[in-house]
This record gives sequence, structure tokens and C-alpha cells, in this order.
Amino acid sequence: MSVVSGRKIIFCEGKQKSLDSQLLNKLVENLSVEKPTIVASGSKFTFSVFTEGYFYPDEISNQQYIVFRDRDFDVYPTQNIQLLELNNQKGKTLAFLTHRACVENYLIDADLIHRYWDLKYSEKLENPSSKWGHGNSPGIETIAQWIENSAKELQDYQAVRWALADLLQRRVQLKTTWTVGSGNLPSSLALQDCRVQALDLINQFRGVVDTVTQEKFETSLTNYRNQFTQPKFWNNKQYLIWFHGKDLQKMMNKQNSKYISLKHFFNWAITELDITRYSDLLELRSKIKQL
Repeated sequence: MSVVSGRKIIFCEGKQKSLDSQLLNKLVENLSVEKPTIVASGSKFTFSVFTEGYFYPDEISNQQYIVFRDRDFDVYPTQNIQLLELNNQKGKTLAFLTHRACVENYLIDADLIHRYWDLKYSEKLENPSSKWGHGNSPGIETIAQWIENSAKELQDYQAVRWALADLLQRRVQLKTTWTVGSGNLPSSLALQDCRVQALDLINQFRGVVDTVTQEKFETSLTNYRNQFTQPKFWNNKQYLIWFHGKDLQKMMNKQNSKYISLKHFFNWAITELDITRYSDLLELRSKIKQL
């Protein structure tokens, strides 16, 4: 019997003190039901292996768990703000994804940054020995412009990343068997029958790989560049949804190195985030409650 049997588990990326873990802790802190265990499992590419190993020797299908991670470039954001799903080829939900590109996207907010900056400056005035060296906040409007200017520097790079993501979504792995499930033998082991099945797998693989072309990349790139230059894209601050927050973080600190460190800010902001502003996060909390 597994030591975790009967417990409710939420798996997330990163380490135990990552922003993902901290966000989940904030989501579950006031739940009226049993508080689930939050388990950081490292890379998003190891989720399936990690979860199976975590529950071993129990069957994973018998467990109460949710996998939550950043959307990144794996799924397109929807027009409605909602929790997104990453499904396998059979339509089974593998993970629930943020509507924005990653957790950092929820924290890059002019009001939040101003509040943090003003707080640290006030602490400096009360304690002259404080190491705070950024002065007072330049104000919400200036910070908002700092965010937008940094996003504009990134728009071509983000268009390229999305164009590559379009090709990546066509990816298929060449299989070594045509049977379903591990250890299952085909109905015929005759060489000719096995050869026919193998050639069919090869043709399926080549059919997908052949669609990954420079022409398709250029078409996608043009489409994304057009999208990211539309006035409404900037007026509605859609870059906070489409552009990756970690890239935006780096560009903001690169553009004005005298401004605050966003890395330190994030650790404060995640505890102050108003999750009621984001319907996808409220939806995630509801799913956790229903575990």
C-alpha cells in the first residue's frame, strides 16, 4: 500500500519554494475542505514519470491529484480567461495550465510593483541602515510604461518563439511498436506482417515531419508579427498574456538596471496577489476543492 494513498496531491513545476508552489499555497490556504499536499516535481517534462513514481506501487488512476503548470508556448490562450488543459492524443487531461504564459505574468503589474517599491522606500526612511538603494517609486504610470517598453523590445522574439511553437505542436515520436501498452505482443509475429506495420509507422511519422518546413515557419512568423503590432494588442495589454513573463522580467531589468530587482519583488508579490482578479485561478481553486 502506498504511503500517499487517500491523500489529495497537487503536482507543480520547480522546487518546493518556487513561485508555482507559493501560488498554490495561496490558493488552498482558506479552503473549507482538507488541504491538499503540494509536491514540486521539477521539470514539466518529467511530470508523467514523477507522478507514477510518487504513487508507486499504487495505480495512478486510483489517486486524487492535479497537475498544474505554466502554459508556456504549449497551448494557445483563449479569448475567455479560463484554466487551460494539456491533453494527450486520447483526449485525457495531462495537466491544467495557467491562462497567462507563466506565473510571473500575473505578478508583472504596475500597481503591485509600485506598492512594493513604496513599501521598501518607507522602510528605508524608518531605518537608515536599510540597504535599499532604489529611492522612491517613480509612480504607477512610469512603471506601466517601463513594462510596455520592455514588451515592445520583445515582440519580434516572442513572434519567433510562437512560430517555432506552431511547428513543435506538429511533433510526433517514431514508435518502436504498434501495440497498445507496454509488454503487449502483436497478433502476428511473422516478419512480413511486422514489416508492414513498421512501414506504416514510418509513413505516419514522415507525414508529420514533412509538414515542418521553413515556409510554414515564415507564415506563422508573419501572422504573429501582425498580431503583435495591432493597436488593440497593446491597448488591451495582451502582451501580459502572450509574452513569456520570464522573458519580460529579464528585459525589464536589462532595460533599466537602476530599477528594482523583479526577482526579489516576485517573492513579495506572490503573497500579495489578488487571485479574485483572475477567473482561471479561481477555477483552479474550485477544481482543487472538488478533489
